[in-house]
Amino acid sequence: MATETGYDRDAVRAVLDRARSESRSALTAPEGRVLAEAYGIPIPGEALATSADDAVSLAVELGLPVVAKIVSPDILHKTDAGGVEVGLSSAEEVKTAYQRIVDNARAYNPEAVIEGVQVQQMVGGGQEVLIGATTDPTFGKVVVFGLGGVLVEVLKDVSFRLAPVSAEEARAQIGDIKAAEVLSGVRGGEAVDTDRLADVITRLSDLVTDFPEISEADLNPVFASASGSVAADLRFVLDFDPAQPPARFTREEILASMNRIFKPRSIAIIGASNEHGKIGNSVIRNVVDGGYAGKVYPINPKADEVYGRAAYPTIAEAPDDIDVAVFAIPAKFVSSALEEAGRKGVAGAILIPSGFAETGEQELQDEVVAVARRHGVRLLGPNIYGYYYTPENLSATFCTPYDVAGGTALTSQSGGIGMAILGYSRSTSTGVSAIVGVGNKADIDEDDLLTFFGQDDNTNAIAMHLEDLKDGRAFVQAAREVVPKKPVVVLKAGRTSAGARAAGSHTGALAGDDKVYDDILRQAGVVRAPGLNELLEYGRALPVLPTPAGENVVIITGAGGSGVLLSDAVVDNGLSLMDIPPDLDESFRAFIPPFGAAGNPVDITGGEPPSTYEKTIRLGLEDPRVHSLILGYWHTIVTPPMVFAELVADVVGQARAAGIDKPVVASLSGDTEVEAASAHLFKHGVVAYPYTTEKPVQVLGAKYRWARAAGLL
Repeated sequence: MATETGYDRDAVRAVLDRARSESRSALTAPEGRVLAEAYGIPIPGEALATSADDAVSLAVELGLPVVAKIVSPDILHKTDAGGVEVGLSSAEEVKTAYQRIVDNARAYNPEAVIEGVQVQQMVGGGQEVLIGATTDPTFGKVVVFGLGGVLVEVLKDVSFRLAPVSAEEARAQIGDIKAAEVLSGVRGGEAVDTDRLADVITRLSDLVTDFPEISEADLNPVFASASGSVAADLRFVLDFDPAQPPARFTREEILASMNRIFKPRSIAIIGASNEHGKIGNSVIRNVVDGGYAGKVYPINPKADEVYGRAAYPTIAEAPDDIDVAVFAIPAKFVSSALEEAGRKGVAGAILIPSGFAETGEQELQDEVVAVARRHGVRLLGPNIYGYYYTPENLSATFCTPYDVAGGTALTSQSGGIGMAILGYSRSTSTGVSAIVGVGNKADIDEDDLLTFFGQDDNTNAIAMHLEDLKDGRAFVQAAREVVPKKPVVVLKAGRTSAGARAAGSHTGALAGDDKVYDDILRQAGVVRAPGLNELLEYGRALPVLPTPAGENVVIITGAGGSGVLLSDAVVDNGLSLMDIPPDLDESFRAFIPPFGAAGNPVDITGGEPPSTYEKTIRLGLEDPRVHSLILGYWHTIVTPPMVFAELVADVVGQARAAGIDKPVVASLSGDTEVEAASAHLFKHGVVAYPYTTEKPVQVLGAKYRWARAAGLL
């Protein structure tokens, strides 16, 4: 029965229920046809033949030429079994093909149940594409699009989106493949109707969303042309016992716990110690010496006092309510101590100890999670360095304290990466709101942290290192809420594919690639960092850069060579060099020597005094058609590095005081003096780097990617 959407869900349910009753993991071609018709997916005319004569009659009725395919619930890959023949243009060819297909199928799998041979109208023309869906272990139902045919798994020119997709998302997905231009019509070829192609994508995505037991689906090939798109072959793989998604908390539940964890009125340190070299000693020293103003309760049954504070044998005996308990005891004692903390009403347990799932002790970790769930305690960790939250002067960690407050929240799944984050932040004086380790992610993970930092007034950019996502859909949902307000940057470890997983379809095999992460994170508006240095630089620089108002980028440089490299970097990072209009070109030329070059880049040459830099930069800032500036500086005696840095900081500062707030980045080439000059610029809101033309443009490109995703351009 059709619904208001036009879908006949009852017809699909009947087919799937029959497959379930027969304990089948795949549908036959006629069953696939029922699903396609129920969801309005265009398919060729076809029918099932149970004899050679029957096949001939059907072929004549449908119209020659035809395609013949084996129909068997036990043969999923029909081509591998010799079960497909195409271009059958006579009755004799159809008759002999029928028998040959059946014989091949029986030789391929003697035990297979053979229902007959499907006779199908021969379709062709246009472009062969693949439209598919799969169940990704991280993101759930994902739709796939790419060029079809036999090379799809070799070329892997595909794009992914979370299902269900809107028509707009489907059109963007089509445009994401490298060969998208082929669909627009090349060498006189006719352009594909991408709206009708996108409609097929949305219908398949709706189908697999409505019926989660469809674990994989292949429409391959789909013949896409100017007149429409027709799915010539269908394949559906089923899973009636799918893995259950992780338990989720509501936004209100997450924020209630996170606010107590990051803004605690009181902290208990379970395992606090007077003995130097012990984690419990380092934690209490950092909390107290870091300036935390709340109450601190050392928990140690063998001491009356720890680090000048009265100690208590158990957390139950601490006199007040406690928001956070930091655990610095061996893993085997955590469960019982957490039981007491739960009864005390603790909101968050910070589990520093290792010795859980990362060492094979999954049962011990599961036991701790069960205790936490029973008492409504959220767990951070285990196997972490702790966490920092500078607005509260909170250094709940055994590592070095950190107190440079700012707007960047940094998180890491790895302790070693966390130390790199801490060291880099210290060496660059990056202002942070938080540094958080998530470790094994037994409970709290990136989507919880995104939810908190997204609404945290002390945070204006979030940079995350992760090796995996426990619940990809929850992360995407949280990111979509945060991205319109502030940038989210992710470094996803494990970018290289270790080989596609075994799968029952082309789509399933393709989805074993890191590109699933790449496409879906981009769909969520996340800026992906290619490496650790970029993650840290994006986290440091994006809050410094104003949001651009448009796409017009202008390069002003004192060296032609830098201008060329900066121009290359602009293209590499998806930016647009402004086509300088004649009046602005003439204005620039008034300030530069005759042997300089206007246009874009604006080359003022290296021998110019500070005033030339000042006038050209001021012009670029004040003209509303210019949206961003890239500065290329070359070390000269006429304009030394610090002179350049101070004048740029002054000009940019004056413009911002006048309400002109544009992104300005700079590349400084020269002797070691350019290092101090770059630091001075950074301190004054100009993102600058010595010895590189790529990095400042890369950071600007990241800002643009976020601004586009946030809908701010």
